[in-house]
Amino acid sequence: MRPLDPSRRRFLALTASAASLTALGLPTTSAAAAPATAATEGDPDLGPNVFVYDPTTPTVEIQATLDRLFTAQYRNEMGSERYAVLFKPGRYEVDANLGYYTTVAGLGRHPDDVDIHGAVRVIGQPDPNGPSGISALTNFWRSAENLAVTPTDWSNQWAVSQASPMRRVHIKGILWLEPGGGAYSSGGFLADSKVDGITINGSQQQWLTRDSELGGEWTNGVWNQVFSGVLGAPAQAYPTPPYTTLPTSPVTREKPYLFVDESGRWRVAVPGLRQDTAGTSWHLSTPSLPLSDFYIARPTDSAKRINQELSRPGRHLLLTPGVYRLDRALRVKHPDTIVLGLGMPSLAPTTGDAALRIAGVPGVRIAGVLVDAGPVESEVLVEVGAAHGRPADPANPTSLHDVFFRIGGPGVGRARTSLVINADHTIVDNIWAWRGDHGNGIGWNSNTADTGVVVNGDDVTAYGLFVEHYQRYQTVWNGERGRTIFYQSELPYDPPSQAAWSSPTGRGWASYKVADGVREHEAWGLGVYSYFNQGVDIRCERGIEVPRRSGVRLHDMVTVFLDGSGGIEHTVNEAGTPVVGSYGTSPVVSYL
Repeated sequence: MRPLDPSRRRFLALTASAASLTALGLPTTSAAAAPATAATEGDPDLGPNVFVYDPTTPTVEIQATLDRLFTAQYRNEMGSERYAVLFKPGRYEVDANLGYYTTVAGLGRHPDDVDIHGAVRVIGQPDPNGPSGISALTNFWRSAENLAVTPTDWSNQWAVSQASPMRRVHIKGILWLEPGGGAYSSGGFLADSKVDGITINGSQQQWLTRDSELGGEWTNGVWNQVFSGVLGAPAQAYPTPPYTTLPTSPVTREKPYLFVDESGRWRVAVPGLRQDTAGTSWHLSTPSLPLSDFYIARPTDSAKRINQELSRPGRHLLLTPGVYRLDRALRVKHPDTIVLGLGMPSLAPTTGDAALRIAGVPGVRIAGVLVDAGPVESEVLVEVGAAHGRPADPANPTSLHDVFFRIGGPGVGRARTSLVINADHTIVDNIWAWRGDHGNGIGWNSNTADTGVVVNGDDVTAYGLFVEHYQRYQTVWNGERGRTIFYQSELPYDPPSQAAWSSPTGRGWASYKVADGVREHEAWGLGVYSYFNQGVDIRCERGIEVPRRSGVRLHDMVTVFLDGSGGIEHTVNEAGTPVVGSYGTSPVVSYL
């Protein structure tokens, strides 16, 4: 693998506006859209930004839509447009090149029911500072789900960074995870998927593959590659190469997904809880619910209207694409409620309330949503479980799948904490909590945010925890018997001085903090990175801070100096060598 140029910063501010959708002939969500209604049997009205195709649709029509969406969304990083393209079972000869806020998904029971001959891909963006003139460092907020791809080129390229999951996908060939030529990429998340050929990981700085099957070799790796419950995974080898391999995943629940049954009825699959898993879940019989049990919401709906629907027992919520501006939190009060986003909808609080509050009830599933902080500071953006009292049902936990937070970026945003988990046994399945380092409303005193994730519940398991740029601890774990499988974090870029960024325990704030009173905790594959870009010598005493006792066990950690000034003195507590002043890494294999 060509080594990364250490003199380059990790993120580039690619914020050029997309072309007008109106000029491109694409529909946009507006106040004139039809009012939301409960779904009935048959094809539902999912709004103007959802495109549903079947095999009888002319290929030229499908391809024209995909091309127009890509043109609109390729550089639309901070825009408000959201789209989903859904394929009913059958074969399609198309090239789905995905830009921002675009989801492509199959509507079969099984991924192979939708067979894409061509590609479902993500390409690099122009980067004059990159080694090959392109980069994938800001290829966020897009997804592919529940389909098969037979690449008609030499491979299927998926050059992404955070918040761009691939789930329930069968790649019938080679999967390529970088932009090419050693260009930078910083993903990523692959789950419940199968790759028949080799996987060219290339320049991917970090990656989590969970409960999948690899038919060929996994090539390359930079700092942190984690495999949990993956058949055909490379052997444990950290730090050379940087592979952390767990034979099974301790407890999993796959993300809910839409499908159309043999009678043409729309349903939502509700995968069950599994223990000690490896490989895909495709062979399992999966329970499902009729779409008529879901309230199909539009961005024009008020929070009051949506909450009226959520207050009904047995009622679920499907959020169609767009930005939902909320004057109060959406409230989930009943057990087993599903909140499923289509096309990465954004929940955007406007009054300082949370975006979503989940009562202390079991079995809730939240999947496929963005949460954008508003200009009025919120104490918390998403709260899971009651703050005082944590009813525990290990057989029916709450789970979060592909839930992504932004403090700044689209505009000024402020929130003390992005995600607070009070409920025991919660499963976290791919979270990116991001205090923006580029975009709109960015600055130390503008997009203010203390902490990304706070875990108070016991027996919480997190897969794919990405938490970046917050102004104090990135992650605080107060609960007992927590488990993290893959953690990626950059410290804030922009502390104006050491005095402005010092914790009670010394210079700077650790990224991953396990509270002093915790007696049992375990984590695998943790990476913490520094790039202090204000021209000031900023130091972080330790990337990871944990109590030193026998029940706290950490495996395969690294701190990295990317660029800028200052750096990180230790990897975990007092272990690890400094990465200060110039490019360097400090891996630690175990801390027991």
